Order: sequence, then C-alpha cells, then structure tokens
Amino acid sequence: MPPTITYPSEVLSELQENTELIRNICILAHVDHGKTTLADDLLASNGIISTRLAGKLRLMDSLEAEQVRGITMKSSAVSLVHEKEDKKYLINLIDTPGHVDFSSEVSTAVRLCDGAIILVDVVEGVCPQTLAALRQAWLEHLRIILVLNKIDRLIIGLKMTPLEAYLHIRGILENINAVVAEQFTSLLLEKSVDQEANEEIKKETNNDIVDDGDDDWARNEAQMCFSPHYNNVLFASALDGWGFGIHHFADLYAKKLSIKREVLMKTLWGDFYFDRKSKRVFKGAQSKGQKPMFVQFILENIWSVYETIITRRDNEKLEKIVASIGAKLIPRDIGHSDPCVPLHLLFNQWLPVASAVFDMVVTQLPNPKALNTDKIEQLMCNKSRRFDTLLPETQRLKQAFIDCSSDDQAPVIVCVSKLFSVHNSALSQNRQKPLTAEDIAQRREFLKQKQLNKTTTPNEEYGNPIGETVQSTTENSVESAIAKTDSNENTYENVFLAFARVFSGRLKRGQKIFVLSPRHDPSLFAGKDLNELSVRSISHHVHEFIVQDLYLMMGREFTVLDQVPAGNIVAIGQLDSLVLKSATLSTDIFCPSFTGLHFEVSPIVRVAIETKNPSQMKQLRHGMKLLNQADPLVECTLKDTGEYILSTAGEVHLQRCIDDLTKIYARIEINVSAPIIPFRETIIPPPKVDFLNESLANQHQQMKSNKTTKERPPWLLEDGLIELSTQNQQCIVQIRAVPLPAGITCLLDENTSLLAVIEQAQGRDDRKTNVQLNDQTLNEIRQLRERLNEEFIAANDKMWNENTVDEIWSFGPHKSGPNLLFNRIPNSIYRHRGSTIWANVLNNEEKITTNSSLMKDDYDLSIVNGFQLATAKGSLCEEPLMGVGFIIERLTINTIVSNQEESSETVDTNDTDLSATNTTAVTNPVDEIESLIETLSVTSDESSTLQSQQKPRRVIDKSKIVFTQGPLSGQIVSTVRDGCRKAFDSQPRRLVAAMFKCETMVNAEALGRAYAVLNKRNGRVLNEDMKEGTSTFIIKAELPVAESFGFAEEMRKKASGLASPQISGKTYWEIIELDPFWEPQTEEEFLHFGEKADFENRAKKYMNDVRRRKGLRVEEKIVEHAEKQRTLKRNK
Repeated sequence: MPPTITYPSEVLSELQENTELIRNICILAHVDHGKTTLADDLLASNGIISTRLAGKLRLMDSLEAEQVRGITMKSSAVSLVHEKEDKKYLINLIDTPGHVDFSSEVSTAVRLCDGAIILVDVVEGVCPQTLAALRQAWLEHLRIILVLNKIDRLIIGLKMTPLEAYLHIRGILENINAVVAEQFTSLLLEKSVDQEANEEIKKETNNDIVDDGDDDWARNEAQMCFSPHYNNVLFASALDGWGFGIHHFADLYAKKLSIKREVLMKTLWGDFYFDRKSKRVFKGAQSKGQKPMFVQFILENIWSVYETIITRRDNEKLEKIVASIGAKLIPRDIGHSDPCVPLHLLFNQWLPVASAVFDMVVTQLPNPKALNTDKIEQLMCNKSRRFDTLLPETQRLKQAFIDCSSDDQAPVIVCVSKLFSVHNSALSQNRQKPLTAEDIAQRREFLKQKQLNKTTTPNEEYGNPIGETVQSTTENSVESAIAKTDSNENTYENVFLAFARVFSGRLKRGQKIFVLSPRHDPSLFAGKDLNELSVRSISHHVHEFIVQDLYLMMGREFTVLDQVPAGNIVAIGQLDSLVLKSATLSTDIFCPSFTGLHFEVSPIVRVAIETKNPSQMKQLRHGMKLLNQADPLVECTLKDTGEYILSTAGEVHLQRCIDDLTKIYARIEINVSAPIIPFRETIIPPPKVDFLNESLANQHQQMKSNKTTKERPPWLLEDGLIELSTQNQQCIVQIRAVPLPAGITCLLDENTSLLAVIEQAQGRDDRKTNVQLNDQTLNEIRQLRERLNEEFIAANDKMWNENTVDEIWSFGPHKSGPNLLFNRIPNSIYRHRGSTIWANVLNNEEKITTNSSLMKDDYDLSIVNGFQLATAKGSLCEEPLMGVGFIIERLTINTIVSNQEESSETVDTNDTDLSATNTTAVTNPVDEIESLIETLSVTSDESSTLQSQQKPRRVIDKSKIVFTQGPLSGQIVSTVRDGCRKAFDSQPRRLVAAMFKCETMVNAEALGRAYAVLNKRNGRVLNEDMKEGTSTFIIKAELPVAESFGFAEEMRKKASGLASPQISGKTYWEIIELDPFWEPQTEEEFLHFGEKADFENRAKKYMNDVRRRKGLRVEEKIVEHAEKQRTLKRNK
C-alpha cells in the first residue's frame, strides 16, 4: 500500500495545468449500493480522513438530513491526486445520489464528466436506478467502468462457497451486459444509419475508401460491454476497503506460474482451469468438473482470509497470512476484539480499493482532451437543428472544444450545470485562520490579566467603587454580545455557487465574460459591432459578468483560486443574480447556449404553500425564488388563483425542499397542503359487460326500463357525434369524439418533444420561423409516422385505415399532447393543398407555394385553437384530456350576409361616397370573389343538397359581399371548443391515473403483510420472484401516485423492518375502469349493491378530491338534521 500523502491546494492548482493528466469522473449507483463509502475510501487515500473512519464518516454527505437518513441528497465534488509510474494524476470526483427523488443531481453531474463508475451490489443486482444511471451516462457519451461491490455479503451474509459466488457474480455480469445491449442497440442503429449516409457522400467524392465498419463495431463492443477481459470490471468491498481487477492477480501469478500475463488476462475469468500436473491452462472447467481459475487463484484466497479472521479467529494462521502477503500488523491489531479492525488493515495493505479504482480510472477513462465529437455537437446543437446550419463563427468553436487549450488566445467556454447553496463559513476566506505564536502569546497575557482582575476584590478603600466595575463589565458584555450577534448574522448566511466545468480557455478572476441563458441566439449578433452597441440592447438573454470568486471544491470545504485552466471542474461565486438553473459562460458571443439536461423523472408531486403569518408573504416569495435556483428539478409557480405551487419529484424530495425553505431560504413557518395529484380524462368504447361482468347484450331492455329516459338534444346526432353552428349561423360543424387505440396514445405520450417540433414546422401563425431539422430528427419523425400508421392498421377498426395518419390535423393540448384532431371534411380546401403535417416537416426545404389570399382567409387556426382549448380541460374535473380523437366530419362556412342584414345595413347609409369607399375596401376583383365563394363552402354533397332544399337560390350582388372573418374566427373557436366538449361528454368517460412502479424486497415472514399494504393502497402485483439461496422475495407491483404517499413508511412498519420498498421515479398513465358516475342499472346490480350502491367508488373519490381542490361543485350526500339513534332499553 502506498503511503498516505495529503496534498495542499497549491499542488492541486499546479496539477490543473496538465490537461492530459486530469480525469473528471462521477460515481453512479442505486441507493445504498456503497457510493459514499467508496468515496470515503478514496478520500482516505489522500489523507483527508482516517482510514479507520472510511465508510463510517460519510464526509461527502454534508447535509444534516443526509446524515440522519443515511442517503445522499445532493452531488458534491472533490479533487484527489493519484500517483502512478512517477506521474501525478488529478482526479475530479463527483459523488451523486442514488435515490430516485434526486436523480436530477445525477443529470447535472454527468454533464461535466468524461467517465463514470457504476457500482452494483452483488446481492441486490441490477436495480431500477442502476438502469437509470446507465441511461444517463450513455446519453452524455461517458466511458464507464463497473465495480461489483459488497462481495463480503456473499461470504458473511449468504454463506456462499467460492464456486457459488463465482456463478452468482457471473449471472449478475451477464444480466448487466444484457441490459446494456438492449438499451444500447437503438443508439448503435442510429449511428449506423448516419454512418451509411456519410459513407455514401464520401464515396461520391472519393472512391478509394477503406471499409472499417467491423473495427468500429468491435470498438463499440469493447466500450459498452463489461468483462474482466476488457479491464473495465472491479471486484470490491468498499466497507472492508479492498478491491481488485484480474490484472492484479495476472501480474502476481505470471511470475509464479511462468505463464504470460496476456494469457492470464484472458483465462483468469471464464470457463478455464489450470492443470497443476502439466502446468497448463485448459478450457471447459464446468464440463470437466474443475474449478475455474477465478475461483482457484482469487476467490479461495479471499474466502480463506475471511474464514481465518471473522469465522474462526485463528490468530496464528493470520500471522502466517500477514507474513506471506508482506503486510505489517502489530500484535495489538491482530488480537483486537473487533475482527473488522485486522481485516481492514490487512486488506488495506494487500488489495487497497483506492489504488485499484484509481489505476483503472487512469488507464480506462479519457482525459478532457479526448472529448467525443458526438458529445460536442450534442452540447452545441439540439435535435431541432443540424450542426451545419449554425453560424460559421459558432461552428468554428467546435475546434476549441477539441483542443481544450488553456492559452490566453483560446476562447473561454464554461458550462454551468446547476447552482447550489453552501454555508458562508465553508468558504476559505471566511474560515478561521490558524493562530500564530504571537497571537497565542497575546491571548495568554489577556487571560492572565483577566484572571488577575477577578482575584482582586473591589473595595471602597482603594477608590474602586463597585458600581463602576459593574458598569464597565456590563458595557463589555453588551459589546461582546453585539459582536457575537453580528458574527452570527454574518456566518448564518448562505451563498450560491455555480457548479461548472471549463471546456476551453482559462477562467480568471477579474475577467469579463458573457453569461448566456438557454434562450440565447447567436444569429442576433451577426454583423453587429459590440464596441458601438451594448449587449443588452441586442438581446435580453445575454449578460456581462466580471468573474470574482473561483473555488476548488474539496467536499465540504471550498478553497479560493485565482484562475482555472481548461478541463477542470470549478465552483463560481456571485452568479445567482444572472443564472436561474443552468447557463453557459463564454468570452465569444457566438458561442451557443448548451442544450438542456435530460432528467429521468419529472416533478409530479405538487403541493400548495402558504405562510402561517400573512404578513410574511414577501419572505415566502423570496425563499421560493432561492429554492427554485438551488434545486435543478424543483418548480415553483404562482397560479391564477394566487396559490404558490411547489412541484417536486417525490415524497423525500418534497420533505427536503420544505425543510430547506423553512430553515435556510425563507426562515418562516408555512402551511403545506395535501399533495396535488395530476390526473387525465379520457373516453372508452361502450362497455359490453356490466359491473358484475355480466353481458349487457341480453339486458339492454332491462337497462332502458330502469334508466330514466331523457330526450336526445337536437345537436346530438348519435353517441359521440354532434352538430353545432356559430351564433350568427355562418358556420356549421360536425365533430365526432372517439377513443384512440392504446398504442397510439403511448406513442404520442412518449414523443411529446418530437410532436412540438412537428407542430412548430407547420407555420400556422405569423411567428413561424424557418426550422431546419437535422437528419436524426427527420429520421425520428419518419419512424414515428410509420409506427403510428402500423398502430392504426393493427387496431382493426372501421374508424381507422391506412390513410388515417395523413388525416391528422393537430396534436393537443399545447400542440404536443396525446390527443389528435382529424380532418375528414369531404372536398376540403385543406386537402386540395396537397400537403399534410408530415409533408410540411419532411419537405421543409421544398416549400409548396400557395395563394397568400387563400392562406389568409382560411380558418385553420381557429379550428385548431378550439381543439386546443377543449383538450386542455375536461368536463370531469378540468384535467387535460388523453387518448381522445376528434374528427371534423363536416364544416360549412358561409361568408355571405343575409338579405335582412343587407337591407338593415343599407337603410341607414344613404351616402354614395361612403358606400363607394366601403365597397372598394371590402370587395375584391370578380374572379377572386367567385373562386373564394366556391372554396369557402367546404361541405359534403349531402349537406350541399340539404342546404339547397332549405334555402332558395338567390342572385348575389357582388358589390355588397361583406367578409366578417374577424368575429367569425372567434365564434369558430368557441363553437369547436363546445362541440369537442359535448362530443366528449356523450361517450363513456373515465379518469386516467398516474402510476408508479414499485419494487419491494421482503422476507418470507412478512410476505403476507406486504401484500396487505399493497391491496390497501390499490396496488397491483405484476411479478414475484425469490432470490436464489435466500428467503427474500422481490415483488414488482404498480401503485397509483395518489396512494404512494407514506407507502414506504407503512410498508416498513407493517413488515417490522423486513421489507424494503423502492418506488421508481418514472410515471405512466393507466385508465381507471370504474365509471365516476356509476349507478346500478341491471337487475343483478340492484340485487348485489342495492338501490343506493353506497360502496366506495375510487374514481369518484379521486374526481371529487380534484374538484374540491379547484373550487368546483361537488355532488355529495350531506346529512342534515341528524338525530342520534336511541334504543328502547333505558339505562338504569
């Protein structure tokens, strides 16, 4: 074990200059898989903490809530040094949370890193957050190494033999690789499509191209698959402080067995065994009943150490092991009453985990200069644009990312991923300085004088009145109290620091730099002279900033720096007034703002907050503003009703945000409402069975007799189909509401961002910009269209066919939701244009030229806006709609004013000059009017014949045609909105609830109690597996978000601590089959439930809760004038 050396901040500053010897890494894992324990071991290797306290101190968990709960809640960074082959490497390590509620901290950490360490507990295996961490690392193009942690649990807890442990570890490794291959395949396929397109372009220009596709696939396999052969897997026990890769034992046994190291690297892991007689390595250990070399040469030695120290406490054999390894243990450590002490000391000298991890990090993970070009383009350009469409000045900055130069001429580019709050005393300039010899001498003299004054008793003979001494002491005490209060006020303040990385240039104190918000557009500055114009006069999304405070992050402490070279992670002060959550800093105004972060979870848990004292609303607003900056995922909003809404990712996240708000940011007492749960509203096909699963076909007459018959309103043509007209009878519309197939709804819900891009390219309003999509986005749009078409055809319904996907008019709500508006108007002018929403996007560069007057006179936008308003709020509880399709089957627009209106208008106006001016202002040339009248009558043949029968044909005076598009457009919006709502109400309505997936590890003794808790909270069990060799069951279930609050605590209480539930952060939607307005209708239902049917309707309960919260009318049975029931028997 190398000696422990503590490196001062001056040495770390010098190491920041050599970019090739820098590694920016983060630790990712599921909760309680050992991230912070491993971080303690790495800190102990640099002498920051004692090796005896590693794993117990949890230095990176600086918050009080983190220490109490035992989980990490925020990511924190530290700079460490590792020496290898006479080189000093600077390793910037970021410890991240593993709890699902704080996965946003993982997103901010992976943005700043080049590599990641994935920890997996070998007992629990791959867990939900492990998959989420892998996904986030891939999206940021990080290189990954795998650490299989807690192998000591296989020895002590599960009592496995070395062979059983090898098979168990191999199974976990195969499971991880299967998950990796499954999730990475789509990325590889996308890359292969792009590579084929690039190769075709290259072949056109140069035919002498060597095909190296196989080598690329081999490299990808070596990077994405985990195997000890590739030297990217470590076996460790962070709590006991040991870890190794097979290269450690390959170096050891290469000398003893006289076998080449390369051969041992390939055979120490796998189905190979060593024949001691022939001293050769053979394949087929399992088929021949031999021990694999990994068991024979590695695991048996580790098992022997644990058996000697932990199980048998054989000190004599321990001394022999110590001598054979070459370690040094004093007799006091060998005979220690706690067996973990000699175990920890022995492994720290034999297989130190810090050296194993650092060696693999240095050799396997890239330095900042090896930045992936795909990651550079992903940072500079989002999916809605191609990189080659950026400004030439912006494209040239790509070379600055690749060079990662710290020269003064290089542009400074800094990425700020988040803001975080720290106590003022954690900064080095506010830290108490160590006392010098002179200070100690002065304090000694002061204490001596003070003690001398106490011994001398004041007396009137010596002219020292008691009153004067009392007055002087009281004055001194008051001054000291004032000084203490002032110091307390100064030290209690919290400051915001920016968590950032320098990608190019050298960041210095006093340097002028631009702060670019996420909405920064570099094209606005093209051709502008910044010496003559101010930045704020061109764009409000750019600010000028003078760099003042730079800090080196060392866990809980922050050391001041004068400058930071490229490739390093740094904390920047005094940016909270210019940055909301994330930003880009650069000296080049043409630098684009970095793309947004990818969050695995969304803030779905919402609560309303108010102050207990109404006069403290100002402090509440200020505190929520600071909280919104400090947390990357939290959302603080003010509703129209005046409520302050706090949106968080989960229950633990909510509790931490409330504690921060009351103790740090606002420092006031607040009232928190019950969680606000989001719901959706939908319709379903008419049910074929009743509530008791009895067929309704034979009970149709019975239902009619029991149900009060209501006359069908005139606007309801049939169930789901309505016909309405505007108030001035100029427009008649027929709208049908139908439920969408489940596959269509899922596709639309998963591709919300892509739908927004499609809608943006339509150009329905005047704010339309020329959107140039990159090839990847265009391919995704084509794939989405094909998948939608396949789902429509697979639905096998008369309502859908192969042309349905081209009839899509718009998405809603917010033009990107899971509801569709279809255009099935016969002979529609919108179809005559020859374009669909897909053609407008995919043929963006070849725009179809249309008549400008025709585009101006269309009511396309009015119909779409009415659809958007209808889908934004449903009729059950004013929640957004989901999975509903609205079909416009007929639309008749008549812009000719009736004769009565004409006569009434012409009676009052006799001035010929005025009428002439009105005629010239309103009317158009005769040819355009005739074509416009023909095109505006968008109706089917049947409706046209019906109109010809109702209205006699009259001669039109073209000089008196009046176009009332202004008020008519608004009337169309309200008519379409009301029509969609009435069509929706005429179908069977249902609530759609947000669902969590829950994975619970429970002992067999508490299995029944765990099922009872799930049933009580309306959970549904999906799968139940038993871990091999244990009495632990893994229950996978789904749970409504509305029932998830307090679920983990109740599960632990009911199971007496034998159950460990974990709720995944990703939510999905599921229809509640219960009708909120259900009443007994059939004879069987009356017999089973009675006339009142007063059982608990879960859908109605959810609906009433939401309506009550929104202040809507709730139909409830309220008991009035209740009297206590009395018995006939009297009390004696």
